[in-house]
Amino acid sequence: MKFKRTIVWTVVITLWFLFTMYQLKEGFNGAVVIPNPYLVIKSFINILKNGYASHTLLQHAGASFGRLFTAILIAVLTAIPLGLLCGYVKKIETVVSTIVEFIRPLPPLAYYTIIILATQIGNTSKVILLFIAAFAPMYIACVQAVKQVRKDYILSSQTLGANGIQIFRNVVLPSALPNIFTGIRTAIGVAYTTLVSAEMVAAKSGLGYMILYAYNVFQTEVVFVGIILIGISAVLLDDLLKFTEKKLVFWKGQA
Repeated sequence: MKFKRTIVWTVVITLWFLFTMYQLKEGFNGAVVIPNPYLVIKSFINILKNGYASHTLLQHAGASFGRLFTAILIAVLTAIPLGLLCGYVKKIETVVSTIVEFIRPLPPLAYYTIIILATQIGNTSKVILLFIAAFAPMYIACVQAVKQVRKDYILSSQTLGANGIQIFRNVVLPSALPNIFTGIRTAIGVAYTTLVSAEMVAAKSGLGYMILYAYNVFQTEVVFVGIILIGISAVLLDDLLKFTEKKLVFWKGQA
């Protein structure tokens, strides 16, 4: 799988380089939408050495990932327990799911200004925005995970004398874990797509801010540096989650 992925990206980068090779000609200084990979790498090295927009690259990355991981952690601690509870109790699910289904399709910028007015400008508003983005897919996955637990497993446990807590710990939770991991992976993906939006308003650091700043001054090579860094980190985090799931949920796919 990794070998195939390497081949795919080798082909993509090679084609990208060939189609934009004209930008490397001596004297070329025209504006471009898609910069040559060499220019992107050169820009990355320059930012690594000298920073960008009054901050080092490490500061930009640290600010973004700090906000992102804080929001995801809060979403995990709230969405998973609430989702599992709502999967059990229909009345609670009706109330919570009604609110979640309303918020889920809304674009982040539609309610971001309200969050800023409520919390003032700062990291808090950005973390809340990323939290809302991550909460819905995680919550929905957990609710569905509980509902998909096979009834005969639960009935068999009851027949053997298991109480509610034992059934949840030994039957429901193990059965739901694969879907919970899927929900976490989906939620992280949605949070990543919201990252730039979260740093568009009143931000002074972060990869999203760096991308927006570079866009405003039409430095597309810097835009690509930010996009690639976000993309690589997202892929690595997703691979880490898949590895963790494989180790913890080793029974996945078995009847």
